Amino acid sequence: MDTIADDTMTRRPANTPTTATVRTPRSGGTAPHKRPTFRSKLGSAFAMFGNGKSITGLSILGFFVLVAIFADVLAPYSPTKVDNTARFQPPSAEHWLGTTHIGEDVLSQVIHGTRGVIVVGFLAAIIATIIAIVVGVMSGYLRGWRSEGLSALTNVFLVIPGIPLIIIVATMFEDPPLWVIALVLGLIGWAWGARVLRAQTMSLRSRDFVQAAKANGEPLRRIITVEMLPNLMALIAASFVGTVTAAIIGLTTLSFIGVIPVTTYNWGTILNWASAQGAFRQGQWWWFLPPGLCIAAIGVALSLINFGIDEYVNPRLRSAGERARAMKKKGMNVNDTVTVVRTNTKTQENA
Repeated sequence: MDTIADDTMTRRPANTPTTATVRTPRSGGTAPHKRPTFRSKLGSAFAMFGNGKSITGLSILGFFVLVAIFADVLAPYSPTKVDNTARFQPPSAEHWLGTTHIGEDVLSQVIHGTRGVIVVGFLAAIIATIIAIVVGVMSGYLRGWRSEGLSALTNVFLVIPGIPLIIIVATMFEDPPLWVIALVLGLIGWAWGARVLRAQTMSLRSRDFVQAAKANGEPLRRIITVEMLPNLMALIAASFVGTVTAAIIGLTTLSFIGVIPVTTYNWGTILNWASAQGAFRQGQWWWFLPPGLCIAAIGVALSLINFGIDEYVNPRLRSAGERARAMKKKGMNVNDTVTVVRTNTKTQENA
């Protein structure tokens, strides 16, 4: 006797061949693993700025960036406006940070000087970081004479003295623009970042995901931009922050010693004028103290950002920071060396 199988009894969709295997998803099964996209990799790479140190440093740095952008609006006077009736005047309601020896407003000079510091610092860091990425990643990924040649070029720039080179370039211009100063600072400041990126790239090129991309026939530009650069973002950010710090220190130092003309306003030129007019000897603190505090504040901000990046990159620092925050939430002192020993209550009762 023939037996007719009903589709509803076997739960098989209509018009399905008898030899087909119909697979239905299980209710408790897990979703298939998705390959991380470039956006997700980039988002995880910038997670280094999520800790307290980085947020504090970025807040201070953002304040100076806003001051540099809106300097013309925030400054109460022109930095070159002379008030003959208010020479060497201490801070007052009219001049919040006092005046110079010819009656110029110090607050206006500090605000306008922020623009030069920020522009040179960031422009030099952008130039140096781009060169460091190109030279460092390429020399770490490639092999043979090309890698050795780029490594030798990096070593040459590591030993080039920066200050004498900047002095020579500055003497070629009567009034060197900010972009020329930033260009020179960037050209002499990329070698250390390239050296670090080369070492990390040499470690990444043998990883499984890079080898898989090469086996799939991915082009070189995609392997570097999609597979390797997101894993190098922490080092790139640290190199960028370090270059900004070095460029700002270099600019203010060269301005203070008079290599850069004093007509280019920045915090170093304000200190140069204060020193030349004897403000240090005469105790006119309102002239030299504000730009000095601004240099210190932006240095602290960049250091906090760098510390935050180090805490994210270094697993030991990251675990130590998480443990310290957990102890603070529980009301425990992080510096306590006393170890709390938990005893079993049942053991005490039996004793």
